[in-house]
Amino acid sequence: MGIELTKVTPALTTGRMPVEGNTQPAGLLHGGASVVLAETLGSIAAQAHAGPGKAAVGIEINATHHAGIREGVVYGESRAIHLGRSTASFEIIISDESGRRICTSRLTCMIIEAR
Repeated sequence: MGIELTKVTPALTTGRMPVEGNTQPAGLLHGGASVVLAETLGSIAAQAHAGPGKAAVGIEINATHHAGIREGVVYGESRAIHLGRSTASFEIIISDESGRRICTSRLTCMIIEAR
């Protein structure tokens, strides 16, 4: 996927991903690739919130794809909506290099005991 993290905190986690290598047959960024970027950023933020001895596991994700993109890089920004004891929820915005919104996603993770 080529995802690169640029900032990791529970409140704000950011990263980027190349379009090249993550396209569907028509040459557009694959919607599933956008969801992978969103879930990666949100899950990493949830794990940062959970802390030692805990694990964050995704329990719900959704995505709305607003625009297509054929080349370049997309940027993701995961912002915490709720950071609780047993769940954490995030809004993840994916945009292109000019700031145009490509996808909006929401992720909820459950915080569990690590094994």
